Amino acid sequence: MSLLEADVRRARAETPGCAEVVHFNNAGSALPPAQVTDTVVGYLRHEALVGGYEAAAEAADRLAAVYASAARLINAEPDDIAITDNATRSWQAVFYALPFAAGDRILTSRAEYASNAIAFLQIARRTGAVVEVIGDDESGQLDVDELRCRIDERVKLIAVSHVPTQGGLVNPAEEIGAVAEAAGVPFLLDACQSVGQLDLDVRRLRCDALSATGRKYLRGPRGTGFLYVHPRLRARLEPAMLDLHSASWESPTEYVVDPTAKRFEVWERDVAAVLGLGTAIDYALDWGLPAIEERVGSLAATLRERLGEVRGVRVHDVGARKCGIVTFSVDGTPAPEVKQRLAAAGINTSISERTSAQFDFTARDLPPMIRASVHYYNTEDEIDLLVRKL
Repeated sequence: MSLLEADVRRARAETPGCAEVVHFNNAGSALPPAQVTDTVVGYLRHEALVGGYEAAAEAADRLAAVYASAARLINAEPDDIAITDNATRSWQAVFYALPFAAGDRILTSRAEYASNAIAFLQIARRTGAVVEVIGDDESGQLDVDELRCRIDERVKLIAVSHVPTQGGLVNPAEEIGAVAEAAGVPFLLDACQSVGQLDLDVRRLRCDALSATGRKYLRGPRGTGFLYVHPRLRARLEPAMLDLHSASWESPTEYVVDPTAKRFEVWERDVAAVLGLGTAIDYALDWGLPAIEERVGSLAATLRERLGEVRGVRVHDVGARKCGIVTFSVDGTPAPEVKQRLAAAGINTSISERTSAQFDFTARDLPPMIRASVHYYNTEDEIDLLVRKL
């Protein structure tokens, strides 16, 4: 199934921001459909009239449905889903629950994101564990053969960003998952940039845990995310922090941790935002993730091709498989100036810098880059406008 021109027109009509800006910053925070905004605002207005606890109690069934929607999105079970306030908190909830000791090895990718890498380095400093970066193959993606050769009994975690912040690369997560599963090593997949633009299936991915955000390609509210944790890993982990939601206080000296992924949650949450996340997931599911993936990939390929025709513009994306994130630089013009001039023309982009991905920027000696990330509501006419302005 593909998205037709009529589908794109409908998606744009249901996205008020499309009438205001040309939005190529979907890997930062996508424009929400009106349905998401209406869900959040409508709940807040009701909460203001009846009270916070009372409104949440009324919305109990709707809140439960968010878990089911997130599970359907990635082919999981609702009990495997925790709702969080962002992808980093989701990722940290699993990572900081894992036990590490001196000499333990953490294997990661060259494309890894700053927040994850900083956590690796902190645990290495604290415990004596070792962080090892797996090299890339000739296409620029993680070298699965090297990963397989680096496995031994000291490897305690494989943690990889599915799609990095600094380019269109899609790391071979399914192949990585197969290596991890065969070795019995936990596999933590950061799907922050891939959920909502790629058709994800945790059974195909074979990951033990997957972290996701709401604000990017899912088009949900900021301050939302979710976490998937397979029962085989969940049973081994007690979260670093617990409260009366993630565990029950059974007696003055005893507590019991929730058996589901809710053990990684806390009690207090932004109910309006969680309901908005549910609406955003359902909206994506209605379009169909295979259709979204096809549309986003096609637009990004067109953008890369058009950018390649512009003198002085260099596209920096690598990988055997690429997605909706396109990074480039303009010879002789610093990225902040390019971004500013595009913004003056009503075109939203962002900048990828070394501090977001030190391993990759250092290895490839990358300059600060403009990141133009497309979504299915973008159009070829908008791509033409971006290219003309460049």
